[in-house]
Amino acid sequence: QLDPENTGFIRVETFASLVHSHELPLDPAKLDMLVALAQGNDEGQVCYQELVDLISSKRSSSFKRAIANGQRALPRDVLLDETGLGFYKRFVRYVAYEILPCEMDRRWYFYQHRTCPPPVFMAAVTLTQIIVFLCYGARLNKWVLQTYHPEYMKSPLVYHPGHRARAWRFLTYMFMHVGLEQLGFNALLQLMIGVPLEMVHGILRISFLYLAGVLAGSLTVSITDMRAPLVGGSGGVYALCSAHLANVVMNWAGMRCPYKLLRMVLALVCSEYPPLGRAVWLRFAPPLPASGPQPSFMAHLAGAIVGISMGLTILRSYEESLQDQCGWWVLLLSYGTFLLFAVFWNIFAY
Repeated sequence: QLDPENTGFIRVETFASLVHSHELPLDPAKLDMLVALAQGNDEGQVCYQELVDLISSKRSSSFKRAIANGQRALPRDVLLDETGLGFYKRFVRYVAYEILPCEMDRRWYFYQHRTCPPPVFMAAVTLTQIIVFLCYGARLNKWVLQTYHPEYMKSPLVYHPGHRARAWRFLTYMFMHVGLEQLGFNALLQLMIGVPLEMVHGILRISFLYLAGVLAGSLTVSITDMRAPLVGGSGGVYALCSAHLANVVMNWAGMRCPYKLLRMVLALVCSEYPPLGRAVWLRFAPPLPASGPQPSFMAHLAGAIVGISMGLTILRSYEESLQDQCGWWVLLLSYGTFLLFAVFWNIFAY
């Protein structure tokens, strides 16, 4: 009756009166998004397919284009002004404002967020690192500068130049740490930055970014610091941190984090200086004489490069498919070329 010509569109005023007169049980947030979509097109009409997609919690490509090209103006107040939320929903809202630069995307994420699946990857990696550290600490009776113990480098998890043929070491070194300080910094950053990123972007994107930083770190060390062993998950941590910080800088105007400039400075100081400075100090000016070379710091730099390059593409849109982005394939090809070069280097350069 409202669309006699079967065009699939009705005016937004007609739809609003229909909702009011029939008291349709629509989510107010979804209704706001539908009205914002209608405001974004030239004729101010509501599309039937967009209504179906919205009710079924699906955002088609046309839906996302309409959001991107629309006014992005919501009739109601911003999400930050909502009151009466429980602790978990307040945490989800906090994550939305920390990670996403657009109010429409924040609202969509907030209302579509589900507790299942939980952010298990970063939690599992951090828990495994803590367990491995405790086991080696108890076994060696040493909790600081464990790399100075002669038995430490015999672990099958440590990346060591003399055992590069054991390919698993290029990844498993992320479970080993020099001491409590390195473990503490990595675990804290993984939980504070990695868990919110995984909540928004999902386990596949964040695990890929983290492991890409870890693998790039060990391969970079095998090329640039050929005699140094490597321990710690700093390559993956720096990939996450640099990707998040770069994303915040690129979307500075849209981020609504309180005191964001001060927090950015503190994040840079806390994430960059202590781990990297300590790694450089241990590499070139060890406090105690050791029988072999000290762990390299090049994994930190390699992880940061991976985060800035690949991370910006991965975190640009928490819903946009990576397969549809041309830049993603260019970066993936570049990363694959680096991996291939590093593999051949490790085979033939020694």
